[in-house]
Amino acid sequence: MSTEPVPPESTENAGAATPDAAGEPGIADATATAEPTSDATAARGAQSEAEAGADAAADAEPADQGDAAEDASEADGGEATGDGGATAQLSEAEAELAAQKLERERIERRKAEKAEPIASGAKLSGKAADLLAAVRAVEGGAKPPATVFDEPAPAPRRPAPEPVRRPQPVTDTPSAHAAPPAADAVEEVRRVLAAGGAPEPLAPQAAVALGESAGEVLREDPWQLLRVPGVRPEQADGFARALLGPECSPDDERRGRAVTVWLLEQAALAGHTALELPALTAALGRQAVPDADAAVQSTLAEGEALAFQDALDGPGAGQPAGDPGEDGAEGDEDAEARPVRVLVGLERYALAEESLADALARVVNSLPKESATRWEQVTAAASAGPAELLRAVAGHGLVLHTGGEAARAEPAALLTEARSLGLRAVAACHTPDGRERFEALLGEGAGDGTAVTVAGLIAGAEGPGRDADGAFALDLLVLLDAPQLDVESAAMLAESLPDGARLVLSGDPAVLGSAGPGRVFSDLLAARVCPQVASRTPDPGPIGELASGVGIGELNQVDAPGKEIVIVPVRDAGEAVHRTVQLVADSVPRAFGISPEETVAITPGHGGAAGTRALNAALKERLNPGPGRFGGFDPGDRIAYAPAPGRTVQGRVVTADAEGLHLSCAGASVVVPRERVEQAVRHGWALTAHQAVGSRWPAAVVVLPGDAAQALSRPWVYTAFGRAERHLSVVHGVEQALPRAVAEIPAKPRTTRLPVLLRAQVPAGG
Repeated sequence: MSTEPVPPESTENAGAATPDAAGEPGIADATATAEPTSDATAARGAQSEAEAGADAAADAEPADQGDAAEDASEADGGEATGDGGATAQLSEAEAELAAQKLERERIERRKAEKAEPIASGAKLSGKAADLLAAVRAVEGGAKPPATVFDEPAPAPRRPAPEPVRRPQPVTDTPSAHAAPPAADAVEEVRRVLAAGGAPEPLAPQAAVALGESAGEVLREDPWQLLRVPGVRPEQADGFARALLGPECSPDDERRGRAVTVWLLEQAALAGHTALELPALTAALGRQAVPDADAAVQSTLAEGEALAFQDALDGPGAGQPAGDPGEDGAEGDEDAEARPVRVLVGLERYALAEESLADALARVVNSLPKESATRWEQVTAAASAGPAELLRAVAGHGLVLHTGGEAARAEPAALLTEARSLGLRAVAACHTPDGRERFEALLGEGAGDGTAVTVAGLIAGAEGPGRDADGAFALDLLVLLDAPQLDVESAAMLAESLPDGARLVLSGDPAVLGSAGPGRVFSDLLAARVCPQVASRTPDPGPIGELASGVGIGELNQVDAPGKEIVIVPVRDAGEAVHRTVQLVADSVPRAFGISPEETVAITPGHGGAAGTRALNAALKERLNPGPGRFGGFDPGDRIAYAPAPGRTVQGRVVTADAEGLHLSCAGASVVVPRERVEQAVRHGWALTAHQAVGSRWPAAVVVLPGDAAQALSRPWVYTAFGRAERHLSVVHGVEQALPRAVAEIPAKPRTTRLPVLLRAQVPAGG
């Protein structure tokens, strides 16, 4: 990374922030280290600990898993990825919630089709018992029971969903969030919490998490307090001791089940759709569960989690396990040698992953053979780059396209040609900013709904609507920013495609992954079940050259004659804040004519002495000083608003009144109720990399204080550097940790089942 450092004297006139501790560890790490407390009063700190627990996942942001944990666990604007359009954000969120409810109903119908369900309240039996026995046998070197490898009969094809028309948003709709629980239910929970020494302000959250009978549920099973976001096992243990007295013990079956579910939820926050059984039992041991196997069995028996066995690549992997070949003896030997893994996951993510695999297999297999003839003329006339993508789409239902920002011109050309053929074609982007940039590539006619946002499409607020069968009225759907697709969103989109429609997933695989569970784009690339088209169009300029090097693990020296890249060395976090404010407010506007409104500061986490909180406080003081009379906000404040976990919309504060905080987000007016402001709205001059992914700014200031060294990874650096279009300043205080992160720290792996599920339904190569 070449470029001359900014002289210290050129970065004066900015107040320094007070140094603080480094960002807290991410939630994925915290799950493995906590131990139950022996003090019954430990639950008294649950409210503050709940807030700290959510922030802990946000602050460290070590890699894509850390980012995902932060986004999924924080409804207060942490690491969410955004959407919103010309319609009201709250209305769109309401429609999205309705869409998700309908999807849950379809999943419930799918669950009912599964054979041999485990009866609630019974001990582990049937398939789940066989799976656990098999993994124990494999670990001990013995031959697992042959019945474990018998492939179940495929589930019958689900009928088309009921006709659905998503509710269209109206700008003045009330809050889209769930209605608050009844006052008497909250009061009952408050009494139970007080009896157990837990903070009474947790009552509304507990009532929402556990339902109207939350008080009775907590009396019968105090460890259900772990269902409340932010509560940790040691706090639930203290609460249980206070309620149960001598009857409370570490080997209580209720505790084992609750901790098992809690660990699976924490894994989902870190991006996993399931956990391998040995990893889950080891984590239970670290949480002082005496009999981890019994805890897992009890959880499965109660239907609070599902168990799966997946065959892995290895000897005999070419044929289904348990099926004999031409010679029955040889088939048995293959079955014995075939490696398997046993996984446990929460039902919602497991079934979403299965639904996604089913839907993608349908997309691959339902394309009419004669449909490619309509594309022949345009593929022959297309230029080299788009032609390869056009040819792939002409002959296949599912196509993957990889490339950076400049490569988005190829999906734009594809969409233009598809519409010229009279096809119903739409592109969906991750953020409103991404949608606007893609519309610019489309040119004329882009304003007629050709480009939409993913959340708007799912909610029915944008796009073509649905036909009588509930499917999108589309022939081609191009999904941009595909790495940001979580498994549930991807399942809803894929299941909504009609038979014969084409699906193109396009994105940059080097950026940070989705905020929610799953790694859909990476899994599809690894499964190789469809054509993959890699763009040969590099991102231009010194910033593009620098980012391209980072993407392959090299932090190269780059010539930047126009000061496109500037390195600003700092000694500590306080100086990092000082330099960042000076760059955003003075240096960048003066040198490049880029206003502070067109510049973003990106830092690894929310906490710490140079996290988003500290940077936003300093930037507000410089750019829009005020008393923060509206819950810490003033008119004109730049904000990041999270209408739902996993989404962030950039905007500004307009005013506030009895209804709440009035925002302007992506061209729409939004009212955030007063009780939601603290959770859903943050200042937005400084963002984390996951909040910034999917958007770009004319200038970006990437802040790397010394205490952020352990939070860095190659995807984080690549994402942060790639948010700048014309100018990138790097406030550099991590010394050799930066090149080491780029060279040696790839994205953290996520445990998912999608590649295995796809390979069982779609031949390799599509």
